[in-house]
Amino acid sequence: MRFAIEEINNSSFLLPNITLGYKLYDTCSDSANIYGTLKVLSQCAAPYIKIKNNLTDYDMKVIALVGPASSSFAFVTASILGKFLVPQISYSASNELLSHKQIYPSFLRTIPSDKLQVEVILNLLQRFQWTWIAIVGSDDDYGRQGLQDLYTLATNNGICVAYQGLIPYSTDRTDVKKMIVNIVQARVRLTVVFSAYFNARIFFEEVVNANVTDFVWIGSESWSMDSQIAGLPNIKSIGSILGVSVAQIYFPKLVDFETDYVRSLKATFSSYYGCNQKCEECHSFSLQNMSLPSQFAMSAAFNVYSAVYAIAHGLHELLDCKSERCRNETIYPWQLLEYVKKVNFTLYNQTINFDSNGDPATGYDIVMWTWNGDIPSFNVIGSYSKVAEKLQLNEGLKWHTKDNSVPESICSKECANGERRVQTGSHSCCFDCIPCPKMTFVNQSDLYTCQPCGSKQWSPMKSEICYNRTLEYLPWTDPLSIVLLSVVTLLLILIAAITIIFILNLNTPVVKSAGGKMCLLMLWSLGCSCCTLYCYFDRPGPVTCMVRQPIFSISFTICFSCIVVHAFQIVCIFKMATHMPKVYDMWVKRNGSDIFIVVSSAGQVLICVIWMVVKWPSPIEDYTTFPEQIILKCSETASVGFVAQIAYIGLLSMLCFAFCYMGKDLPDNYNEAKCISFSLLVYFFSWIAFLTTYIIYQGKYIAAVNVAAVLVSVMGILIGYFTPKCYVILFRPELNTTEHFQTAIQNYTKKQSAND
Repeated sequence: MRFAIEEINNSSFLLPNITLGYKLYDTCSDSANIYGTLKVLSQCAAPYIKIKNNLTDYDMKVIALVGPASSSFAFVTASILGKFLVPQISYSASNELLSHKQIYPSFLRTIPSDKLQVEVILNLLQRFQWTWIAIVGSDDDYGRQGLQDLYTLATNNGICVAYQGLIPYSTDRTDVKKMIVNIVQARVRLTVVFSAYFNARIFFEEVVNANVTDFVWIGSESWSMDSQIAGLPNIKSIGSILGVSVAQIYFPKLVDFETDYVRSLKATFSSYYGCNQKCEECHSFSLQNMSLPSQFAMSAAFNVYSAVYAIAHGLHELLDCKSERCRNETIYPWQLLEYVKKVNFTLYNQTINFDSNGDPATGYDIVMWTWNGDIPSFNVIGSYSKVAEKLQLNEGLKWHTKDNSVPESICSKECANGERRVQTGSHSCCFDCIPCPKMTFVNQSDLYTCQPCGSKQWSPMKSEICYNRTLEYLPWTDPLSIVLLSVVTLLLILIAAITIIFILNLNTPVVKSAGGKMCLLMLWSLGCSCCTLYCYFDRPGPVTCMVRQPIFSISFTICFSCIVVHAFQIVCIFKMATHMPKVYDMWVKRNGSDIFIVVSSAGQVLICVIWMVVKWPSPIEDYTTFPEQIILKCSETASVGFVAQIAYIGLLSMLCFAFCYMGKDLPDNYNEAKCISFSLLVYFFSWIAFLTTYIIYQGKYIAAVNVAAVLVSVMGILIGYFTPKCYVILFRPELNTTEHFQTAIQNYTKKQSAND
């Protein structure tokens, strides 16, 4: 402070015609602190002042105060001086509560508040993932507030405090020894010591005595570069020590000033006492090579230096010092306070200003203790910027461990990806890990819950995210779709060709024996069945789902009804006409074939109508078949109506088998047993294969399997029933004559007579 004031008084640009004076007070006790504060306020010799109505009109002894260093003492001075708005700038009182302007309106400081220091320590803990820690603080305002703030901030950020305690400043160290035992028993590997340096020295003496090793210790700025603690015997055995420190500033003019002062002091002692007195304790900065403890002292001294300059700059603006002259008028502390709050200048490349809370814009350095043999040194390994709110650390830190690995301090190892925590005990950092099942995930925002995925999402086991399901259906462009569509189209062309052949040869014996005009109805129904297959491709819609299965069922029912009628009629002609002539006459006269076709088809229509009324087929999204897919399909296959339709067609097919068996010994030209049986077997096998596939697989290609079942059924009838007739018509016309058929009937009659 003396150096700064003399430098300002000798300056030609700062307060040019103003000489600053000062008075020093020792704050070695509470009573001395209060006494000094009252002397500051009192203009007269008595240590008291008269309270006036106008608090801004006090003629005080001083216009500003620098100090005190301790937060405990600063609370007293700030409370008193704040009532009179006397500017007070502390260079070392860092307690966060002093930033509350409603309580301490005139308090400012050139050291960052403990709130920032706590944030720096939290960033260190997070950077190295230390989540299981102990916190101890000195039993004073500085330590208690720091411990409380750090505990709150740490627990709010997922860091567990296994133990916390206060270090007493006492000759009885029983409580300190118990504290160390509790820290060891808590199984932590890191302890934050937020303490004044004298309490910290007591604590670490007992840590060394307890033979505690391989720990990490994080120190607050009060002791992190204390040479006396660093010089404790065997201190390097306790582990790695990091600390928060004020930014290190070196200004050589202060060294020269101290050197001259110490020299004059020695001369004074020599003249008074006639001997060579030495004052080694006075050498704060002028030690050879500027050792790091001295640099730390100089950094602290810079806060005093900048505090004096802040007052000078505020006074310079208040007195409107221009043209090398300042106004000569009476000023009051409350006037100066407003200008000091607004100062913004640079000292040794350091910007000096205050925020709205009276705190500086400076940050902190991060230091790590290293030893070269038994000689400690403090290496700056990083910094924390208040403006950027960012921690920067150097690479390649030298940890006090065997393999130079970063020490761990955790209660439980982090769970693997996709595993949730199950807390064990009272601390959230102690937990077991359980894998999250399928269709759930664990989010970083809640590590204790396996959250379910949305209905349109999926996840595998042990997942941290959910993936969007893919919509699956059978598109037109799928290679399998193209193949099936080609077959459907070719089959329709084939049906059309057979229809034309039968129309052109409608009156020939082959066509008449196959059913005549009834064959055209069969071919038409098969064509309708094939047309419904176009509804199985692309995204299912309400219309396509509603019409495709009923139209197929009705069409196939008509076809099978015709086959049943044809098989029954042939049996009637050759067997029932002679054995049951009345029944045969009634069948022929009453148009029994037409009635049977209408009635049987109406039965299938009734089933379809009931199905539509109860619950018609509609597009559905299947979420259950495949976890990663949403299958778009129609609800028809899983319905009772679908089963009833297929069963009804199956009943007609059984009638076909019965009549075919009855007519197995008919003339070859009229014997349809083999052809019809082949068609029916193909039908049965195709739908049995479809239903079996449906039970096993229900993906998007089940629609293709359905199409294939219909195609095979249609082709079975075409190949088994119509192709042989077309072959005779096109390539064996000699067999398509009346004479040939009459000969076959005569031979059958002779054979039957012979058997009788």
